[in-house]
Parts: sequence; structure tokens; C-alpha cells
Amino acid sequence: MLGFGIRDSGWDLGFGVWDLGFSMLSESARMSSAAEARFRIQTPNPTSRVVKVISLDTASHHEIATLVDEVPTADLVVMVASAGADAHAAAIIGEACSLKHVMTTTLVIHAASATDEALSKTLAQVRPWSLMVVIASDEAYVEEILRSFR
Repeated sequence: MLGFGIRDSGWDLGFGVWDLGFSMLSESARMSSAAEARFRIQTPNPTSRVVKVISLDTASHHEIATLVDEVPTADLVVMVASAGADAHAAAIIGEACSLKHVMTTTLVIHAASATDEALSKTLAQVRPWSLMVVIASDEAYVEEILRSFR
């Protein structure tokens, strides 16, 4: 026994190993304890989201009206536009989403052939109505993003 009230564990690796008389729980073990469980949300995560996707390039007036009617049932509305395309429908959809507090995301496809001016024109039309704007270099990237929303 040493003078500090700490006993030698018997394992001396040259720098001394001490048994302090108590055990330390790992962070994982502590967070799994019953005392910590009371702070956890008891309901499971929602497994399904309602995501509405619309192409602003090809959207007809009927498709836009249908989506506007479906906005209250959506968790997220994703608008997809090509750089340089007319994206005026973003204002109609964005206003409906804003009124119903539905999140919006716009994916702008910036093909190599599109100019920076064309991209700026599209961004100016969609940015006021989108909580998040993603500029993608190709359609494969857009597909990956849409898959991640599931």
C-alpha cells in the first residue's frame, strides 16, 4: 500500500499501473444505462417521407396545379431544373410550399454546355423559393440525391 491510499495493482510496466478503487464506464455503456434511457425519444423514427418531385423544365400547367394541390401532404418538395431553362413555375410551387410550411429543395443541372449566364438566370428564378439549392454537374448526381431522400 502506498501513502496515497492507492494500492498497486501488481502490473508494473515501468510507469506504474494503479487501481483507484472504482471503475470507469465507457461512453457507450453509460449512454446505454437505464438512467440515460429516460432522455431518449421513445417513438421510432418515421420510416416514410412524402417527397414530391417536379421537373421545372417540362412541367405543364396541369402538373403544377396538381402538385400545388398535393403540397399539404408533402414533407419535402424537390424541384429539378436545367441551367438556362425557364423555371418560372418555381415561384408558384415555392409560394404554395411557403404557405403550408413545406420544405423545398431545388436541384439545378449545370451541363458542361450551359453558360454561366444561363446558370445565373435559372438560379435567380429558383433561389427565392428554395430552402436549399444544389448545383449538379450531371443527371446521375441528381438521381443519387433523390435516392438519399427516401
